[in-house]
Amino acid sequence: MSRILIVEDESIIRSALRRLLERNSYTVDDAGSVDEATSQFNLNDYNLIISDLRLPGAPGTDLINLAKAVPVVIMTSYASMRSAVDAMKLGAVDYIAKPFDHDEILETIANIIKLRGAGDKTTQNKGNSLPTPENQMVGNCAAMKNLFSRIHKVARTDATVLIQGESGTGKELAARAIHQQSDRSDSPMVSVNCASIPETLIESELFGHEKGAFTGADSARNGLIEAANGGTLFLDEIGELPLEAQARLLRFLQEGEIRRVGAVKSIHVDVRLIAATHRNLKALAKTGEFREDLYYRLYVMELQMPPLRERGEDIIEIAQQFLQKSCEKLGSPLLSFSADACQTMIRYNWPGNVRELQNAIERAVILADDHSITTDLLGLDIEPGSLAELESSFASGHSLVAESDIDLRERRPEQNLSLDDYFQRFVLENQDSMSETKLAKKLGISRKCLWERRQKLGIPRKAKES
Repeated sequence: MSRILIVEDESIIRSALRRLLERNSYTVDDAGSVDEATSQFNLNDYNLIISDLRLPGAPGTDLINLAKAVPVVIMTSYASMRSAVDAMKLGAVDYIAKPFDHDEILETIANIIKLRGAGDKTTQNKGNSLPTPENQMVGNCAAMKNLFSRIHKVARTDATVLIQGESGTGKELAARAIHQQSDRSDSPMVSVNCASIPETLIESELFGHEKGAFTGADSARNGLIEAANGGTLFLDEIGELPLEAQARLLRFLQEGEIRRVGAVKSIHVDVRLIAATHRNLKALAKTGEFREDLYYRLYVMELQMPPLRERGEDIIEIAQQFLQKSCEKLGSPLLSFSADACQTMIRYNWPGNVRELQNAIERAVILADDHSITTDLLGLDIEPGSLAELESSFASGHSLVAESDIDLRERRPEQNLSLDDYFQRFVLENQDSMSETKLAKKLGISRKCLWERRQKLGIPRKAKES
């Protein structure tokens, strides 16, 4: 069981974080200052130290040198995020912005501990790829095999990479895989979500600033690009980057130099850039919303993340991984999926991709009363959103009727009867004995879809009895 030391002077935050970690099977100690931590505990006994940046007496960054080989994560409020960048320059493995998201902090901790433990065992095999973290990409479909091959090839270079794909497909996991398999794996990978930083702050966050560069700039600060020096910078949602920041980024890619906001001289940096977006950058470039010259600088190597709905049996493999993780997290005995649930997961469209799958499984584990997870526990909206699926099924001779006691094809005497004709006849014949909900269910469509087709075909609803 991994041991974690929390160093935080605010007792409410310290207690809440301790409870969160203990619920997730970590052994936890805590202290209110650097002095208290070093006097009461042997820092080398821990797998990880989580410390606030500002503490009474010495700052939390002092623990980086005191802890030696033990990784230190710095906690900081958003307002002092620039100080967290300095902490990473001093050797912190990561920082967590307050108020922190529980899932994010647990994922960060799990990754750091697992990578550190795996790294200790494989130091002698430096030439091989680093072991991947707990939430690694998995899959055996053709699209994923091609993706793994391209990641392996591009990781050996310093080429700029553009990762494209829908939200929730795992673009950051692909970026981490590239970093971990590269010669830069011993240096930091700094991840930045361009959509989460206010437009007024994005340039100073990325490039740093000099003292007095703007109101509130009381001292000079390094930027996130400097923090990634020697390693990798991952810019997620790069399509949200303002045009002025795009111009600065283009110079960095062309010259390998950055200039802090308010500075006269440029600084040379050695940083490999990986960018990701769910938007069409080429289309944005044509409308002037994204710099065309930057787009072509980014488009050295493209990786396309396949949506979950196109990955076939991979969905079950990923679901099994999430199921095991959720059972461990929630202290539940190991569950299994019913055959019906597996078929539903493969057929479902997954608009939220892997992220939606993970949330659905965690919800199902919470609600499960026995050892099996069934379709209803997943809570998926499996009704088709339009009649397109019904039309396709009708044309191919496969019924979408939810219950087997009514079969559309058996009650279709005329071979040339169109779907619209049959739909109208079916509704008129059955609406006296069925509610709108049951009619929609029998047809395998949503109530909204039923209403839309009624409007199109002019089918009146049964008048309510007074």
